[in-house]
Amino acid sequence: MHILLIGGTVFLGRHLVEAALARGHRVTLFNRGQHNPELFPDCAKLRGDRKTEEGLTALDGHSFDAVIDTCGYVPRVVRMSAEKLKGKAGVYCFISTVSVYADFSTGPVTEDRPLGTLEDTTVEEVTGETYGPLKVLSEQASEAMFGPENTLIVRPGLIVGPHDPTDRFTYWPHRVAAGGEVLAPHGPDLPTQFIDVRDLAEWNIRLLEDGRRGAYNADGPPSLPLGDVIEASLAASGSGATISYVPEAFLLEREVKPWSELPLWIPQKDGDATGHTSIDSSKGVAHGLTFRPLSDTVHATLAWDAARPQENAWRATLKPEREAELLAEWKASQA
Repeated sequence: MHILLIGGTVFLGRHLVEAALARGHRVTLFNRGQHNPELFPDCAKLRGDRKTEEGLTALDGHSFDAVIDTCGYVPRVVRMSAEKLKGKAGVYCFISTVSVYADFSTGPVTEDRPLGTLEDTTVEEVTGETYGPLKVLSEQASEAMFGPENTLIVRPGLIVGPHDPTDRFTYWPHRVAAGGEVLAPHGPDLPTQFIDVRDLAEWNIRLLEDGRRGAYNADGPPSLPLGDVIEASLAASGSGATISYVPEAFLLEREVKPWSELPLWIPQKDGDATGHTSIDSSKGVAHGLTFRPLSDTVHATLAWDAARPQENAWRATLKPEREAELLAEWKASQA
């Protein structure tokens, strides 16, 4: 296949390119060239800004077997891209999110659960409240241009692994590897869920090879305990760190931010906690989705983390000084 990747040089996109090339496909990249432009020197590169019709002119005169849109967040922008490529590509694959679902109060969350909506569909500002519904409208925009018979929707959960720019998983292997006393929320049985970017990317290419259409959840095994992530990080790093699990009520009273300062933590008092760690990807598994061992994800993440520049990392996660303060306060409260 000749695949057009919209994006392709940061995280999921670069793994999609690697997976496609490894499976013998031809890849063309369309992006602004602002992130890692040196990557994939043997791939054709089209430059443009998809936010305007003029920015899409680099696509003129080209045709593709498949398009993978990794960076569509606003339906107007997705619609322009899909309209530009209508009749020039066989299938439009839109990378969406499990956040499209309206209700996470119960699990399992399957593909037929009702989707989120916006009262004002002209809104384009991406916030915690609009992100999911805007992705819903973006899914619909791609399908309106290509038709359901030529549209593939992939809805990942939290994507983790090498080159993740968010630190939403990397924090734990990194922090455990640093040693000392590690503060962790709730307890070792705190449920989490995520998918290794390499599993997601390789499976996504195989979906296209197999001619799949429709919507697929793409998340890892549900309700994986945070303690398993920490134990895998201890085994991978050999740091000898000690883990102190602190009740979430204590952390919330002190305004520690779930998910950002302490990644993978969704407070169990949160009404959406159950659904967010119970995404059902059985449809994807039935069509070839597989999961590598957790130890593989942790080892690969640690290796990448050790090699990357650290100055721009850890901007949102719990700072060492704050962690030490919280641990001291917790111990004092138990004395």
